[in-house]
Amino acid sequence: MTPDINLSKNIILVDASYIDKVAFDLTVNFERMLMRRIPKADLAHWLDCVALDGGLTTGDNEIQVIFIHDKTSKALDNFAPATFETEIHGKAFKDNLGEFSMLAYPVEKSITTKEFFFLDTLTVLLDSEKVEKVMVIADMEEYGSAVRNELKKNKDKSVTLFAMEPQMGTGFSQQILGYSIMSALGIRGDELR
Repeated sequence: MTPDINLSKNIILVDASYIDKVAFDLTVNFERMLMRRIPKADLAHWLDCVALDGGLTTGDNEIQVIFIHDKTSKALDNFAPATFETEIHGKAFKDNLGEFSMLAYPVEKSITTKEFFFLDTLTVLLDSEKVEKVMVIADMEEYGSAVRNELKKNKDKSVTLFAMEPQMGTGFSQQILGYSIMSALGIRGDELR
């Protein structure tokens, strides 16, 4: 059993470079489609959407957000706030869902891969007695089968897997990632009609 080191009951585990790529792709496509400039995604708004899609309700929740990013990447290009070291890591915000505390961990490629670091972190979360709800945003195109295999072992956690396409597997429910990022980008449903 892994020690429960300062873990919250509610965790959002994020592959930072993957959400940045999805936000970029959506921005480019919707700027062409809507014929207007799309601003950077509001990070706090996006995290609210993920928490709601993950089953949290209004209240005094504690939500821990863990961003895993390449060491060479200093910031998210398509979100605001964006800088890992000064604007995200160790920062928090509070709203009607509770308090979101954010951590950003760089992956040192000479030591490990992003896939292994992400999966190892996911394993720790699933093994923790403190953690009850996990929202997972992984690069399903790059290492999705390994994520699904890890989630297959899940027996007692409420796990929501966010992906751009439906995922087959057990041990999780799922949500389409694009909807939450579109909302954070300020793309309204009535614009798409």
